[in-house]
Amino acid sequence: MYRCEKWKEKPPVLRSYDREALVSQIRAGLALRPQIEEILDGFLQAGTESVWFIGIGGTYASCMQVHTYAKHRTSLPVYCENAAEFLTTGNRQFNERALVIFSSESGTTKEMIELDAYMKERGIRRLAFVDTPGTPLAEEDEQKKVIVSRKNEQLKFFMCINYLMYCRGEFDDYAQYCENMETYLAEALAETEESADDWARRCAHDLAEFRDKHPEMPHYFAAAGNQYGAAYSYGMCYWEEQLWIRTRVVSCADFFHGMQEIIDRDTPVTLFIGEDEQRPLAERAARFLPKVCANYTVIDTAEFPLTGIRPEYRGSVSHLVMRAVCSRIDAYLEYYLRHPMTIRRYYRQFDY
Repeated sequence: MYRCEKWKEKPPVLRSYDREALVSQIRAGLALRPQIEEILDGFLQAGTESVWFIGIGGTYASCMQVHTYAKHRTSLPVYCENAAEFLTTGNRQFNERALVIFSSESGTTKEMIELDAYMKERGIRRLAFVDTPGTPLAEEDEQKKVIVSRKNEQLKFFMCINYLMYCRGEFDDYAQYCENMETYLAEALAETEESADDWARRCAHDLAEFRDKHPEMPHYFAAAGNQYGAAYSYGMCYWEEQLWIRTRVVSCADFFHGMQEIIDRDTPVTLFIGEDEQRPLAERAARFLPKVCANYTVIDTAEFPLTGIRPEYRGSVSHLVMRAVCSRIDAYLEYYLRHPMTIRRYYRQFDY
């Protein structure tokens, strides 16, 4: 006879990790570039004057990331919209010269199906990335092109905006950038997961132990730049939807205007620090946290080597680095909490 002593158990190293599958998946995403370029060429020739990234839930978070990346790099009007809000409220800037770009893993998300029907009725040009073939959102029409390919949502969005900037003369080293990513990114992200694994296991252990003692306390996330969309998605889609942990996510720009005052010694806080132009906002929060909190975690993408990636390009993929680290934390949180991330209480379980 024996009794499980939860915190003395040690899960297997690199739990739920498949290097070959990860590398293959990222390379497959990067290999879509010629197809993406060909489709965008056709839309540009048809007279595209603005680009709208529209999503819901996690896909909206990806829209936020690419919008932050694009808005100070291009004079092309780039918009980020929540599909449910757009359908009810609209946007006076939207017209028939718009290009809508969206993504769906299931191909059956209610709000995105409604959005697609709305766009089709008005003859709006769309590029859809859909993971699942044979679904409603995977159907093409006269004004819609579909790329069916699994995973890599943020990567696909960034590939779109990078090419659009190149076509406008706003990305002079586009060819060098693409070559650098296609040569090194897949292996660099795999190395990131592997190097973060032991730390992530210990981090997940401590997070789970704290949650057992304080199940009602929310976990606070703060981030800036393209990391804010990453944190928004991580808190909502991974911790709340999949792990059933209460969270609150705030941008570092707003950190000192509310969240600052509710942090004390024991408040659980995770700060994401990326390498884009808004890094100083996250660094300011990092300087403050040790003064009032003894229960914070800082994840800084600059600490990972990203072998082969040129320094000037790191900021454009730091959100992917953060996702690689967080995937390791999730693998062990799932283990320590004994909570499979595939189960849902309410989501898609009945009509609402």
